[in-house]
Amino acid sequence: CKRECPTGVDMAKMKLEVQAARARTIGYSVHDKLIAYLPKYAPWAHKLRWLLNLRNSNALLAKLSESISGFAANRKLPTWIAKPFIHESDPQTNKKQVVLLADTFNTWFEPQNLRAARVVLHAMGYQVCIARSPKKQNLCCGRTYLAAGMIDKAKLEAKATIDALLPWAEKGVPIVGLEPSCLLTLRDEYLTLIPGPNTDKVASQALLLEELIVRDADKHALNWELKAPAAKVLLHGHCHQKALGAFTPVQQSLSLIPDMEVQIVESSCCGMAGSFGYAKETADISVKMAELDLLPAVRAADENTLIVADGTSCRHQIKDNSTRNALHVARIFQMALEPVSPKS
Repeated sequence: CKRECPTGVDMAKMKLEVQAARARTIGYSVHDKLIAYLPKYAPWAHKLRWLLNLRNSNALLAKLSESISGFAANRKLPTWIAKPFIHESDPQTNKKQVVLLADTFNTWFEPQNLRAARVVLHAMGYQVCIARSPKKQNLCCGRTYLAAGMIDKAKLEAKATIDALLPWAEKGVPIVGLEPSCLLTLRDEYLTLIPGPNTDKVASQALLLEELIVRDADKHALNWELKAPAAKVLLHGHCHQKALGAFTPVQQSLSLIPDMEVQIVESSCCGMAGSFGYAKETADISVKMAELDLLPAVRAADENTLIVADGTSCRHQIKDNSTRNALHVARIFQMALEPVSPKS
């Protein structure tokens, strides 16, 4: 929404304020709380993954959970993975450092993306440091609290994240993330939630993986050999990337892989918009939005064409409504470095 208003009104921040004002009057629903507190309860939910995952394969459970949780019964929820991304930092070396932000979504649902990113960063010559809270947990950007209008809780998470990342930012160490809605929170909402020099410093070092790849390529700092994993990729841009001018680096980074054509899906939002596509009231609207441009383009793509989407919700929209699985850019570069199957 940030770039869609013709008069430049930041509709995303306006929506956030409206949500917060409404919550002060009527409180938060179970649905709101399940979204907001996901990073907190994820380690415990993972222990019950066998039970929670049943919901996707049992129509009765899905319908029952809809009435309780507000998640649409006809929409599959992300699958809890048996082996999430729980890694320590690399051993100390003389290599240049990079901080990897292991966001909640990729940690618990698609850890293969973070593992791929680690492979890619090693190939770029980096020592990978995993960002942790003082309690040795992965940092949370506070995005889920913002999605539910819980501004005060989002500020607490933002402060904790800034405090944890500031020592690296002061040394000029890149802070790299995979999920656009999470990483770009550091460059957008943080500047409003907690304005100040420390926030500015952290924001200045926050990069998506492809932005770091393009930056290092421009400096001629990459000493790797890439081989095209496919003749063509079909690329869908995440709304946060487009709104904050971070989509062009995705195209530029993929163009570094020789003999691979990069085709852009000319579309607006995939329709998921984070939790919007999962809510029982808006799930059908979400699919209709995807059917405007994105899904027809995906279905028309040759089976040998790889579908690329950085956003977690974008990949879920594509998987749920087509026969294709979309891949994160990190997976594409991992495949270009060491041929692997694109199957998740």
